[in-house]
Amino acid sequence: MKALEKLVNKVKPSFEKGGKFHKLHRTFEAFETFLFVQGRVTYTGSHIRDAIDMKRTMMFVIIALMPAMLFGMWNVGFQHYNAIGLFDASLIDRFLFGFFKVLPIIVVSYVSGLAVEFVFATLRDHEVNEGFLVSGMLIPLIVPVTTPLWMVALATIFAVIIGKEVFGGTGMNIVNPALLARAFLFFAYPAYMSGEVYTDTTLKAGQMLVDGFSGATPLSFGALAASGQLSLAELNSSLPSVMEMFIGYIPGVIGETSTLAILLGAIILVLTGIGSLRIMLSVVAGGLFMGGIFNLFAVNPFMEIPAYYHLMLGGFAFGAVFMATDPVTASQTGTGKYIYGFLIGVITILIRVVNPAYPEGMMLAILLMNVFAPLIDHYVVQANIKRRLKRMNTSTVKV
Repeated sequence: MKALEKLVNKVKPSFEKGGKFHKLHRTFEAFETFLFVQGRVTYTGSHIRDAIDMKRTMMFVIIALMPAMLFGMWNVGFQHYNAIGLFDASLIDRFLFGFFKVLPIIVVSYVSGLAVEFVFATLRDHEVNEGFLVSGMLIPLIVPVTTPLWMVALATIFAVIIGKEVFGGTGMNIVNPALLARAFLFFAYPAYMSGEVYTDTTLKAGQMLVDGFSGATPLSFGALAASGQLSLAELNSSLPSVMEMFIGYIPGVIGETSTLAILLGAIILVLTGIGSLRIMLSVVAGGLFMGGIFNLFAVNPFMEIPAYYHLMLGGFAFGAVFMATDPVTASQTGTGKYIYGFLIGVITILIRVVNPAYPEGMMLAILLMNVFAPLIDHYVVQANIKRRLKRMNTSTVKV
């Protein structure tokens, strides 16, 4: 590290004011601060001093994403080898297959997104913020593994420009950039986001040559039941067991299949104080509440499945832990977080069950509540003001 620090300090003058590459000093600064802790300190005014900064906060979120990402890589290989009939493939073979499928998506996400960040930082002459460290990891985890790389790049660029930079950059966006990328793909290229999982292969399974495999996810079976194409008995026989859904041995997008891995990430976020437990629990409560309502007034098979099934289907758990808790786009007040999270859970199940054309209701529910989060906080604050004014008036003592 000493040698690397000396090298950085040696080339640094070329990127400072008056240097040969001074126009790229924000880009250089971004790499420098990524490698080393800043040596600058505050000199004037009142400041809150803390041992953690934005970069370290983002790194904790990435660490929390690791269980879901690593399991997702393994599950890609698991689904692939099962599709071609090689059920005895080793854990390493399954993981390596998934690793080499997922890694290019991650690389494309970071390269395309950071390129846009660097361009805007150079044009505006402001620091490159660390917010995309998390967005660049979230985007690959919420898309199917077979999404073409050019689509990933296009969606990432769209999300960074439209979701962040037009509002002023990190901390100013009104919707979650990663979910905006997913929404862009969902509406622009619906065939690739249909809920089917495709495994491309040219390996032999027994005496047959399998060119490709298409399998429905558990959530897409629910959508078929909601539209009347499956009976309750057929739906129950199509869905995996609760344990399979909880652990994640099911088809689905990369990072959303394992509720167990997501739960491990949730524990990390809560213990480090980065993720809001209020939002996570209220999303779950909203989902269970709406699922219970549908159980009472069921008119199609999807309404009859136990409410807790919804917590393990699609992106519900992943959205509750990593998307709804985004500190920029979520509600900021304590009471507002409960309202915000509860409504996300309710709207997610409502969209899933009532409108099977959009089986992944979590994406739309979070984006909708991102827009309403400031309004929720406004009314919570106004209610607090009115309550305190009322208390003050009633406690006034005449002299």
